[in-house]
Amino acid sequence: MKALQTLSRFIYQQEKKYPNTTGELSDLLHSIALGVKVISHLVTTAGFKGLDGYTGDTNVQGEQTYKLDDQADRVLVELLSTSGHFGSIVSEERDGAIETDATDSGARYIVAFDPLDGSSNIGTNIPVGTIFTIFQKKKGSKVAGASDFLQKGSEVVAAGYSVYGAKTSFVYSCRDGVHGFTLDPDIGEFILTEQNITIPECGSIYSVNEGYTSKWDAPTCDLIAALKSEQNPAGAPYSGRYVGSLVADFDRTLRKGGIFLHPANTNRPQGKLRLLYECIPLAFIMQEAGGLAYGTSGVPVLDIVPDSIHTRSAFLVGSKRETEWARKKMFG
Repeated sequence: MKALQTLSRFIYQQEKKYPNTTGELSDLLHSIALGVKVISHLVTTAGFKGLDGYTGDTNVQGEQTYKLDDQADRVLVELLSTSGHFGSIVSEERDGAIETDATDSGARYIVAFDPLDGSSNIGTNIPVGTIFTIFQKKKGSKVAGASDFLQKGSEVVAAGYSVYGAKTSFVYSCRDGVHGFTLDPDIGEFILTEQNITIPECGSIYSVNEGYTSKWDAPTCDLIAALKSEQNPAGAPYSGRYVGSLVADFDRTLRKGGIFLHPANTNRPQGKLRLLYECIPLAFIMQEAGGLAYGTSGVPVLDIVPDSIHTRSAFLVGSKRETEWARKKMFG
């Protein structure tokens, strides 16, 4: 019988590959994983704890805030703020960057996260998730702040996500491959279930919200029509799959191949998804797994520098064959 490998043991084994490491990044990943465990429990008990409704407030995005959004945000901010390694934190639910106790103490890292992606699906048993991005503080920056987050995705140190569904997963990369873990509720530990995840080079699934068809430009409409016909890389109609929860749709695309897209439209000419804590971390994961990711105007996501901590972008991500073909169809 193969010995079980926990997330903690795996992280520390990876750390040994770098003899000059300080251990700070490992501690940060452990803090995030602990937060994910707490949020997983909140999600599974939300229905009978009265946490599946609105708070009555709106966040900086102008969106109604769910009670679970607020709870998940509080959990991660509290855990990360007290870790001693983050100089600043950005959350989807907050107006600006949050200073931590380590802001002035030489902390090397900053983190951005979406505490509960897809929270509008709470109450319908559709998977939701958490997404995170870790950067190093900019060189020469003595005090961490919002400006430290305005870096290209190619500068990401580590990123990952969790999905809360039939199982709770934890997928992350520190530039050494993409690794997947599953929470064993009996022992309360994440167990390694997939090492060095790679996306298939081609697939047979496309994922998009076709409810916005009337607001898309002609190239996007033509792309979707081609995917439904035989005028595409597969030479046969692709299957449509769309959950409506970014992490769930992304996770399926990563494992099964094909493409996921969240294109710009007449209401959102720059796209809807947030670069810093949605597009960049998922693009980083996808690239580490052998796939591709493009943003607004067909620019590689990891080449884009956010204008602000809540900058938005279009998103096209998936297997190399489909994603490069789709980029050419949409942007020439």
